[in-house]
Order: sequence, then C-alpha cells, then structure tokens
Amino acid sequence: MYYSEELIEEVRMKNDIVDVISGYVRLQKKGSSYFGLCPFHNEKSPSFSVSRGKQMYYCFGCGAGGNVFTFLMEYENFSFVEAVKFLADRAGVELPEAEYSKEAKEKADLRSTLLEINKIAAQYFYVQLKSEQGKAACTYLKKRKLSDDMVKAFGIGYSNKYSNDLFRYLRNKGYSEELIRQAGLINTDEKNGVYDKFWNRVMFPIMDVNSRVIGFGGRVMGDGKPKYLNSPETAVFDKSRNLYGLNRARTSRKSCFLLCEGYMDVIALHQAGFTNAVASLGTALTAGHALLIKRYVQEVYLTYDSDEAGTKAALRAVLILKEAGIAAKVIRMEPYKDPDEFIKNLGAKEFEKRIENARNGFLFSLEILSKDYDMDSPEGKTAFFREASRRLTAFEDELERNNYIEAVARQYKVSEESLKKLVVKTAIGDGMAKPALRPKTAGAKEKTKEDGILVSQKVLLTWIIEDEELFSIIQKYISPRDFTKELYKTVAELLYSQYASGEVNPAKILNHFTAEEEHREAASLFHTKIKELSTREEREQALKETMFRVKANSIDGRIKNLDPADFAGLQKLMEEKHMLDDINNLHISIE
Repeated sequence: MYYSEELIEEVRMKNDIVDVISGYVRLQKKGSSYFGLCPFHNEKSPSFSVSRGKQMYYCFGCGAGGNVFTFLMEYENFSFVEAVKFLADRAGVELPEAEYSKEAKEKADLRSTLLEINKIAAQYFYVQLKSEQGKAACTYLKKRKLSDDMVKAFGIGYSNKYSNDLFRYLRNKGYSEELIRQAGLINTDEKNGVYDKFWNRVMFPIMDVNSRVIGFGGRVMGDGKPKYLNSPETAVFDKSRNLYGLNRARTSRKSCFLLCEGYMDVIALHQAGFTNAVASLGTALTAGHALLIKRYVQEVYLTYDSDEAGTKAALRAVLILKEAGIAAKVIRMEPYKDPDEFIKNLGAKEFEKRIENARNGFLFSLEILSKDYDMDSPEGKTAFFREASRRLTAFEDELERNNYIEAVARQYKVSEESLKKLVVKTAIGDGMAKPALRPKTAGAKEKTKEDGILVSQKVLLTWIIEDEELFSIIQKYISPRDFTKELYKTVAELLYSQYASGEVNPAKILNHFTAEEEHREAASLFHTKIKELSTREEREQALKETMFRVKANSIDGRIKNLDPADFAGLQKLMEEKHMLDDINNLHISIE
C-alpha cells in the first residue's frame, strides 16, 4: 500500500512520540528530554531518551533510535504500513482505501478470513475445555501442574471426541468447506467424508508475533497416534518461520531466548518466571527461525531434551545459530528429560543455576565429539584433535578463532601453540581459504576500506543532525553526492534541503523510507555511535579527519569513473581536490 509523504507526515505529527512511547515505557522528564528504561535491551539504569522537540528516541545503551514509526516497528514488530495504520487509527486520521490488484486483494482477503477462522476455532476449543466434555483434558493439565492463569494466557483448549464438531460449528458461522480446509482444520477421505483434523486432543493455539492465531498443535488424550499433531502449512502458517511463545517472549525484553523443543516446556518455563522461552513448531530449527530470533536477541540458550535425539538437535541448532551470527549456549537437563520435568522436580532457582552454568555451544559440540574417541590412547586423542582443528577453521575471525583455540587447549590440556599449528596445517591441507589463515587479498582490503568509508559517512550525518551549527561549515566542503551509498545520499539530500528551508526535522526524513529495512537503516544514520573523545581539540580533529575521508573517497571514485574526454569534469574534480587542503587547514570550533 502506498501513502503520500504528506499523509504520513500528518499521521506522525498527530502522534506525539512522548505520548505514544509513554504507553509502553515509564518516562521521566530530565531537562528537555524524557528518560526511561530501554524496552529493547535489559538495563537497570535509564539510558533510553525521548525528545519531544526532535520527535525522536535514542538509547545510549544499545543504540536503538528513530521516530514514532520506528518505535512501533521495533516494539510491536509492525511493518511500516502497519505502524502508519495503527497511528492513523489512534489519531483519528482517515487513510484512503487500499488499491490492490485483483490477485493481491484476493490473497489479502484469504489471509484475513483464515485468521478469523483460526480465532473462532481457538475460542471454540477454549470453551470446550471448560465444558463437561473437557474434564479429562482439564485433569491432564492439572496433573502437568499448569495454573488456570497459564491455561488462559496461552489459550489452551480441547477438541472433543466428536470428529466433526468444529466443522459443523464453523459451517454454522457461515464459512465454506473450502475455506475451513484451507485453514488446515479438516480432512476428507472416501471412508469418513469430511472430519475435523483435531479431535480428542489438548489444543495449543500457535500465534504470530502480533498474537494472531495462525495454527494449532494438539496433544492426544490417551494412547492415540501421533502424540502431537500440528496444523499443516497454510497461507497464514509457515512453521519454519514462526516460533511458539514468541508473541509473549519478545515482550520480556530479556537479552536472550530460552529455546525449547515442545509446547509444555515453553509454558512450564513461563509459569516459573522464565518469560523469554520459545520453541520451534514440530520441526528442527531452521535458518528462518534463526533470522527471526536475531530480530530480538543476540544470544540463545538451548534447553533441548537430554536424550540422544535432543543432543543431536542441539548440535544442529548451534551451527544454524552461529551461521546467523547468534551466540549459542547449551543447558543440560540431567537427570531429567526436559525443562518441564526439571522445573517440576527441582524448581526455578535450580534452573537459574543451570542457566548460569550453561555450556558454550562450540565447546559443548567438542565435548560430545570426544565421546566418539578413545581419549585415553595417544591415537584416539590425536584423531580427536585433528577433527577439533578442522572445526576450529570454521571461525573466520582471527581473534575469535584464537580465543577458541586457547579455550580448547586449556580444557583438553594440550599446548596452545601446538593446537594453533595443527589448525593452520589442517586449513592448508583441506584447501580452506580462511581470511586469517592466509594473507589478506587486495579484495579484502578494498572491502575493509569501503566499510570504513561508510562508517565515516554515517558518523558525518549523525554529526550534522546533532550539531546544527556545524552544518554551515560542513556544507562548504561536503555535498550530498559525496555520500556514496544511495540511501545515505538520499538522506543527505533531504537533510540539506531541510537546512535550506530553515526547518530541520530528521523525524520527517524517516517518513521517506517505507520499506522496513531501509527505514531501520535510515534511522541508524542519525544515531551512529561516535567514538568518545575526551577533549574539544580531539573532537574537532576527528570531525576534520572524517570530512577529509568522505571527500577524498568521493573524489577518487569520480576520477575512476570519469570519461577521459570530459575535460570540464576533470577540471571540476581538480578544483575539488584543493578542498582537501582547505579541510586540513580548517579551524573548527566545537562547543
């Protein structure tokens, strides 16, 4: 859906950022800004700042920042359009009806209808649990020591023994057989005709991050098979891209997730106060799950079953999480099978101790690996170290790899130097081109240089926003075209235009970027962490150096792409080169 920038700005202006964020965070006024505990990371001292004047927020602890749309996108996991709609409704701003293609409208209508059906089905199952027919299921949940509050919080229900009850109920609500089938709630065969997919099961509604029911998991009462049954993939349910309990865990604001295998593990942990527990949905952890997790935390504690299958699943998960850039630790449940059993027998305090003593994911994988070798024999131990070395080569960052080499050497009582040599030898022997094991190529150097330039450009944009007085100096030497990344250039153009009109409003600039990733990246440009410098002279010198790098890189890039016949362009660039000397000799006063 497309909304004009004028309409988006109207919505933003009618939703004061302090008022909106106050609905989520307790804020106290200090000077011209408001401060509170950051909702995006765990902290004890308030470092989360909200400016009514700028209509922006910024956390000095984790670096989160942006305007009122950014906040809702981060906190509620809204898309940009969803954030606009939410705030428009809040402010009473009427948005135009969406104009979709016939195909897009049909798809959107289907998703909406399936969500309606799932919601009604969840309500139906909950009522069934509280009825006479659900007594056995209630008894089962009480035996599992689930409180009524937890049952209600997770919407747990019951599908009774009559195999077409839900189907008839939904048909009476006016939904067609085909729609109910597309919701994944019925099956059809020649013998039985149409019948409910779930019957005689305790029902666990599966919700997306916005607490909309997208599917179900059902635990059979008695000895029926399968023990657990999940909804099939539908237009609203993709089990590889959703996590059970995420809608509640994301609001815990804890720095990590506890990743479990089953529904009951998640619920038991939440009941015990571990409200950051989630689980994959009847499938092994996928790259899609990892990317979803990374939106909220950078660290995961694996609480998989302590049996062989659980151990194998943990090892797979460690690799997937590492690939996504997420640190993984492993919590062992012995002598119990899973978190649910552990909590029931030893309680929350003991589980907290297990969290504190969790094993590093990589070191855990080596611990399991060592069981395949005779560590009491020289041959077995040597073979183990060869395989361990092979795994150590997977760490491309030299510092990280050396830290792990040190940890492995210490744990298995081997010379660190010997292990390091074996790692290098293994890498060369396997033909693995790991950056830190071979001299860096020209390409690698170029990438490092490029990354450094982009950081300089981000810092410069932040400087311009933070200190309006500096703009009059910077604009003499730096123009929007000196920002080489297209998004940075667009932000600079909008910012320079605002300065020219006399109305500097970074919150308004963010309205220009409606794609989620672009919006988040643009927001980060106004809150780039600038290296702490102790003296005014140091800050002034840092600004000069930043301006010099940005300008020099811009000139070099344009020279490389200059048409040899373009003498006027060459002359212009030569004139701009003189600016580099001017920047070096520039006196900048930063108060």
